[in-house]
Amino acid sequence: MSKATDIRIKTAECAVETLPFRAPLKFGGRVIEKTLVLNVDVEVESRDGKRHASGFGSMPLGNIWSWPSDRVTPEQSEGLMLRFAEEIVNLAGACSEFGHPIDLVYHLSAEYDHLAKRLATQLKLAEPMPELAQLVAASPFDAALHDAYGRLHNLNSFDTLTSKFMNYDLSEYLDGQFKGEYLDKYTLRQPKDKMPLYHLVGALDPLSAAEVTKKIGDGLPETLGQWIAFNGLTHLKIKLAGDNFAWDVERTLAVNTVAEEAQAKRGCQQWWYSVDFNEKCPNAAYVVDFLKQVQTRSPAAFDRIQYVEQPTHRDLRAHPENKMHEAAQLKPVVIDESLVDYDSLLLAREQGYTGAALKACKGQTETLLLAAAAQKFGMFLCVQDLTCPGYSFLHSASIAAHLPGVAAIEGNARQFCPAGNKPWFKRFPTMFEITDGTVGTKALGGVGLGI
Repeated sequence: MSKATDIRIKTAECAVETLPFRAPLKFGGRVIEKTLVLNVDVEVESRDGKRHASGFGSMPLGNIWSWPSDRVTPEQSEGLMLRFAEEIVNLAGACSEFGHPIDLVYHLSAEYDHLAKRLATQLKLAEPMPELAQLVAASPFDAALHDAYGRLHNLNSFDTLTSKFMNYDLSEYLDGQFKGEYLDKYTLRQPKDKMPLYHLVGALDPLSAAEVTKKIGDGLPETLGQWIAFNGLTHLKIKLAGDNFAWDVERTLAVNTVAEEAQAKRGCQQWWYSVDFNEKCPNAAYVVDFLKQVQTRSPAAFDRIQYVEQPTHRDLRAHPENKMHEAAQLKPVVIDESLVDYDSLLLAREQGYTGAALKACKGQTETLLLAAAAQKFGMFLCVQDLTCPGYSFLHSASIAAHLPGVAAIEGNARQFCPAGNKPWFKRFPTMFEITDGTVGTKALGGVGLGI
């Protein structure tokens, strides 16, 4: 199938920049102090060859999150992901096919696994590159292609997801339940005016002045209480250990104590938490016990927990014993690291997960398809980032703003990597100057990805 609106990739280029963190971020037992950002430019042409447009995509490399390993060092995983991203861009530049961005990415992604294995063999690594890391490394190209397509048609990319533009309905990419449906059914034509912002409380973050051992002194808040006042926060994401039950409970209660004091000062009576164990919990019973202990110690803190993010190992097939049904009766349990394709979503539902974490770093194409499936199945939705600075945060927020039912948008770079946001402040002040705990996503309705 083909349409006159189809495009072909003319050129694709990849560049890398390094951004320092203002403070170390600890999650999943690892600490990171800088980020590498992949930037991709794509030029496309119309089927008749008369029109051309350029698109841009950007995403942190995120190897610590997407490829945690005891057999491959962070330096090795970082190097391979960079090579993989460059190879994908070269592969895209050599692609002569016409199609909608969904088609072109779907076609090219068939080469990801083979390419990842070949590169791992060439570099003599102890294990191949996992699928999640492949998606992250390819995501800036994916974004740039959708951006270019929208710009070529002078439309927001979310307005090019109809039968007028897409060559196939969703049954081509998912299954027969989606026959006759297109992505426009599961996306909004206008972005939401504003959305709550989730603030990350890292495991090393000081909650009060007494915990500040060395001031950063850059003019930004140093403690959780200061951040709540500074941004008018109403949503806090609490990073937990997962392998230290007492610490997890006490940390959650300590965050709640600081939040209650700070919110009382500003007259705020309602706010929310999410809790993220980064897969470290030994079993599902740990989650149930944690939630019940918090509820016993502080009913108010328990009531404020909006959802639990993937608590146990990401390899669902290897750990079928980790059923989340009991925990999900207490709070929505959201799949994150495991969520790499439609099959993984179906398996997660079988194992009791009731929510899905959608991320721009998994690719615009995959994210849209998974968002459609999660909505059809009535799952809890949230959009999280990869400490995304600047353009990548705006891209992530654009996804959140165009998806019905998304609870809030996470944005950590303003805390840990604000230097990457500075070039975008003047163009999108409502997205970066936060005073009421929300970001002004109405600004993300322009052509392409809306940025």
